[in-house]
This record gives sequence, structure tokens and C-alpha cells, in this order.
Amino acid sequence: MAQQAILERDRWQPSVIEGRRVRLRRHQPENLARVLRWYRDPELARLTRYQLRPMTREEVERFFQSRLLGPDSVAYAIHEAPSDRLIGLTTLSALDAENGSALFHITIGERDAWGRGFGTEATELMLEHAFERLGLHRIGLAVFAFNDRAMRSYEKAGFTIEGRSRDAILRDGRYWDEVQMGVLAQEWLARPRPARSKR
Repeated sequence: MAQQAILERDRWQPSVIEGRRVRLRRHQPENLARVLRWYRDPELARLTRYQLRPMTREEVERFFQSRLLGPDSVAYAIHEAPSDRLIGLTTLSALDAENGSALFHITIGERDAWGRGFGTEATELMLEHAFERLGLHRIGLAVFAFNDRAMRSYEKAGFTIEGRSRDAILRDGRYWDEVQMGVLAQEWLARPRPARSKR
């Protein structure tokens, strides 16, 4: 029975998803030190969190254990290929099997990896996994309107803007919208099909 459970998990969450410039791997306990460093970076907090204060070690450890290592988590560490350097993380959360939807999250934690296309490729690999392996119908996300780099990456990967929560966050002395974006399976499957992964 345990072997069957492992085989089933490997079907919907393979240990590795290979891309051209990144590979996604299931998280290992030793990744915690890197994740702790990322989530204590004030600039990452500015871009991704409502609160600017650094997350405590206990908060990061809870997130790591439940969201990244949890047996039912669809969560991957992003590694730069071919060096295999760990540069970020990505997850699908709030999985709603009845309606075929989930929320997408990605963090490129290593600043020298920002703006180099790694996040876009990791996003494409996760969308391929969501739509072509898991059979989901819709993937959504939320991003702060001042995060232009992230919005461009999401649009390049296939997301479109669906709505806004106006003046949802205070940053840099002014209010900004939180932008809701989404992509549907039929939109993803209708896209031109470059080699999105090596599988």
C-alpha cells in the first residue's frame, strides 16, 4: 500500500521536472537554510509580502515544513542548470479539485538570478505540470502593481490580468493595487509549443 502511495505521488508530483535552463526538484530538508535567508531579505518582503518585517525563524520553518515538504504539497525548489544551484522556489496552493483550480506562487531568492528568465521558465514548467499532468483548468495568482518585472514574466508565461484590488497595499509612501492574473488550460494548450521541458 505504501509503495502504491509513492507511485501515485510520483505520478502527480515527479521528483524532478527538467527544463532548458532550470530544473525543478522536490525540496529537501537541507534547503531550509537558503529559504530562511531569502525570507529575511527586506527587498523580497517588499515585493511579495503584505508585511515588511522579516519573517521569524519559526514562521519560515512552519512554512517550509507544511508548504514545501508536506506530503500533499505541490512545491518545487528551482535549480539553475547545469550548475544545479538552488535559486528559488515555486508552489501550487489552494488546490480545488472539484473546480480544477489552484494558486501559483514563485520566489527567485538569489538576487543575481533576477531578470535572467529563470522565473519565466520555472513558471512555464509549473503551468505545463498543472495543465498537462494534473489536468487542472485554471491557475491564478496575485501580484503587487509596482512589481513590473514579475508582471512581465507572468504575461510572457501566459497569464492575463483579470482584475484589481484597488489601493490594497501601502509601499514607498503611496497605495498600490494588487493585480489578479490567471490562465486557463485551453489558453495554455493553444499556445505555440516550444520545448517547454525535456520530458
